[in-house]
Amino acid sequence: MMRIEGLESVVQRINELNDRFGIAKKAYNANSAGNNTFAAELKAAEGKLNPAKADSPVNASSGLDGDIGSIINTAAAKYNVDPRLVAAVAQTESGGRQSAVSSAGAIGIMQLMPDTAASLGVDPYNRQQNIEGGTKYIKQMLDTFNGDVKKAVAAYNAGPKAVKDYDGVPPYQETQNYVNKVLDIYR
Repeated sequence: MMRIEGLESVVQRINELNDRFGIAKKAYNANSAGNNTFAAELKAAEGKLNPAKADSPVNASSGLDGDIGSIINTAAAKYNVDPRLVAAVAQTESGGRQSAVSSAGAIGIMQLMPDTAASLGVDPYNRQQNIEGGTKYIKQMLDTFNGDVKKAVAAYNAGPKAVKDYDGVPPYQETQNYVNKVLDIYR
C-alpha cells in the first residue's frame, strides 16, 4: 500500500473541521482501504493543473484546468473581479488543488478558513462554492481598499486589519512573498 507522508494528520484535521462545522464528511481512514480512494481522489485533483482553454478569460497561462477556469470566470463575472486576479490567487494559494488543506486549516482552491467560508455563506469543501467564496472575498478586499490590488491581495493573506494598521502590505515576509507571487502571476 502506498503511504502518503502526513496523510493521517490531514485526514484528522479535515474530520475535526467537518465535525466542528457540522459538514457531512466522507470516511477517509489513512490506514485502511479508504486510503486508496483518498489517494486516487488526491491524484485526480492534482491532475487538474492542466492548462485551461486558450479562449477563456482564464487561459492556458493560468496553470488551471478548463473546468476550474470556467468556474473562476463565472464567479469573477458575478462579482466584477478580473478573472486573472482570481486565478493568480488560486494558483498561489493551492496550485488549483481543491484537496489542499493548510496546517492552519485553510481549505481548498482558494484556501478559505472555515470561519471566513461561513461568513461568506459557502461550503469550502465544494469546489465551486470555494471559488465563489474566494472571489467574493477578493471583491470585498478590493472594495475595502478602493480597488488597490496590492492592498487587496495583502489583505487576502494577512487580513484587512493588518493592511490598515500598516497602511499597505504588512512587513511580514510571508505576506510580502505572497503578494509578489500573486502579482507576478497576475501581470
